[in-house]
Amino acid sequence: MEHTKKHHSISYSTKLGQITIEGPIPRKELEKYEFHSELTAFRPAPKQFEALLDIAEFPEGRIIVARTEDTIIGYVTYLHPDPLERWSTFNMEVLIELGAIEIIPAYRGARVASNLLKVSMMDNYMENYIIISTEYYWHWDLEGTNLSIWEYRKVMEKMMAAGGLLPAPTDDPEIISHPANCLMVRTGKNVTQKSIEQFDVLRFLGRSKYRNMREGL
Repeated sequence: MEHTKKHHSISYSTKLGQITIEGPIPRKELEKYEFHSELTAFRPAPKQFEALLDIAEFPEGRIIVARTEDTIIGYVTYLHPDPLERWSTFNMEVLIELGAIEIIPAYRGARVASNLLKVSMMDNYMENYIIISTEYYWHWDLEGTNLSIWEYRKVMEKMMAAGGLLPAPTDDPEIISHPANCLMVRTGKNVTQKSIEQFDVLRFLGRSKYRNMREGL
């Protein structure tokens, strides 16, 4: 499967100045920008920027950034699920994961996250993918936002909906370990029925394994 990427961008004004959201961006272009020191949700900023540069080189890897002039203040990543994760079980070429989305605190509330997702979906090639995002409440910045778990969940769902991702049932043990956790999914209009059915099996692997045990498979 060839992974085609077409660049799109939007710009708009906020109380803190003009923001440009663009991507997917190749590594050589990313390297021209500064990476804001407060982008530390996953690891120290320099290490996270290195991770983004690596993702940009993957055939399916996509980096969409929000920037003020030449400083990145937010981003979202897309790539195939980690080989060690449940979601890579069938090595589905059409399955990509929204791996990370992060915005520096000063720009929260400026529609950056939802616009990152909107720009992501401007590329018609995204219609060839099933896109997932696994949401766990222990990763949420409840303290920094002063939101309850359920308030944060509501905000997160609204944000993801801007990119067409909606909650979907699964029997994944980590997700069902707490009712606030969820699997978010967007199925592109070009995804085949065969891939949709395979993904349905993937969402309920526990049920499939139990059925296979009963049938002696």
